[in-house]
Amino acid sequence: MRDFQLLGRSPAYGVSGMAATSVPSATLVALDVLRAGGNAVDAAIAAAAVLAVVEPAMTGIGGDCFALVAPASGGVFAVNGSGRAPAAATIERLRAEGLAEIPPRSAHAVTVPGALRAWELLLERFGTKPLAELLRPAIRLAEEGFPVTARVAWDWRRHASTLRHSEGAAAFYLPGGRPPAEGRIVQLPALARTLERIATEGVNAFYEGPLAEKMVASLRSWGGVHSLEDFAAQRAELVEPIHTSYRDLLVYECPPNGQGVVALQILNVLEGFELGAMEPLGAERLHLLAEAAKLAFRDRDALLADPAMVEVPVQRLLDKDYAARLRETIDPERAARDLPPPLLAAHKDTVYLCVVDRDLNVVSFINSLFEPFGSGLCCPETGVLFHNRGVSFRLDPAHPNALGPGKRPMHTIIPALAFKGGEAWLAFGVMGGHFQPMGQVQLLSAIVDHGLDPQAALELPRVSAYPFDMEVERRIPAPTRAGLQERGHLVLEPSAPLGGGQAILVDRKRGVLVGGSDPRKDGLALGW
Repeated sequence: MRDFQLLGRSPAYGVSGMAATSVPSATLVALDVLRAGGNAVDAAIAAAAVLAVVEPAMTGIGGDCFALVAPASGGVFAVNGSGRAPAAATIERLRAEGLAEIPPRSAHAVTVPGALRAWELLLERFGTKPLAELLRPAIRLAEEGFPVTARVAWDWRRHASTLRHSEGAAAFYLPGGRPPAEGRIVQLPALARTLERIATEGVNAFYEGPLAEKMVASLRSWGGVHSLEDFAAQRAELVEPIHTSYRDLLVYECPPNGQGVVALQILNVLEGFELGAMEPLGAERLHLLAEAAKLAFRDRDALLADPAMVEVPVQRLLDKDYAARLRETIDPERAARDLPPPLLAAHKDTVYLCVVDRDLNVVSFINSLFEPFGSGLCCPETGVLFHNRGVSFRLDPAHPNALGPGKRPMHTIIPALAFKGGEAWLAFGVMGGHFQPMGQVQLLSAIVDHGLDPQAALELPRVSAYPFDMEVERRIPAPTRAGLQERGHLVLEPSAPLGGGQAILVDRKRGVLVGGSDPRKDGLALGW
């Protein structure tokens, strides 16, 4: 039970539905959809569209999307809405430009945006409302304006330099030449017109016709090799999720090209330790978490790629015997240092949301521009800000994640679901780029091993061990910091909070939904 003399928030409760997002207006829109008879998928897409307007550093229709859906009728389904590299994108072409890696603020970092195709597929397969109706709240906010919330303003200010990489981004997202302050009303009329056209004509209007022509022309003006055919060919896929057991749960993730397998690997390794007997914020527990994560990230950087193009040994990575062998390499008193360098630079972005409706359909949903404000390239005629997911590609032809025509890069965004007794029990996710597997594991372990409710689990301070220095949020106790240093970790304080997250627990025994939303963001969970 909460100590009400300490800062914090009570968990949200509901019986007829619940939504948890990173901005209050998106949560409210999701609840409006549920209360009007829509289901969890309808509500999730309406909320994601709102976030694409009001949290522009983190997400947008120029980004990508992954989702897990657990229908009340049974089963788990995964949707991969990641974009593909242009057909003309080759390692040879980029090397001829003198590039050893893909610049994050270049058109070469822009794969075809996949989010809208994912929304389309989710609605066709699981939704009940038309997209036009679900886009209305986002269109209104973009057209009439929205107040900038506190964390959104902080991110906007910290990453304003990214927006100066294109005239469109500066014009739309730096009103008056500067990032908007907290509480300022911001309008995005060009984006409103684009969303209106999509609402009227359907998702194809984004991938074919005048909108696509304008976006492709912009990308090519920045040196990209995109074509109208690349946009027209983009499709989302319904794929088989991957899973592992942890304690009495089955935990589901989207398969590669996403990094959900990393979270499952970490859980497999940690399952052999009695975490529940350790202090939740003690050095012993956090050291084991860091060491397990390092091993899983090592495998990720060596092996993860587009499974349609290369073989990714998912079953071997998830094998319990393999996890046992990894576990044996962990020294409980000493941090491992002899590991290969990380693939990615640090970044913390993305929006995660989850929704459960009155029928107990459960949706775990994530949408992203990759780095804050993505590539910083914004089409001046459509208002679409492009992501930069392509920086994850390698320009080494021998690497599985090497750039190739029509290929999808290794992806960091990972929604998650946990089942108990054969039924959906927890929808959860933690934002923050490559930090997400560690964040998910810390959240799930706090709930499962330490008995915390979703809100309390989200409020716990966190650590990150990728790259291999140990980032430790300032609320971690001093004795724990000292214990980590004694084990050989280089303890650093991160420049920004480690991730943000949402979770909804389905308590079938009591007939209630229990939700939480991360205080590191502006959002909240609401039930009814």
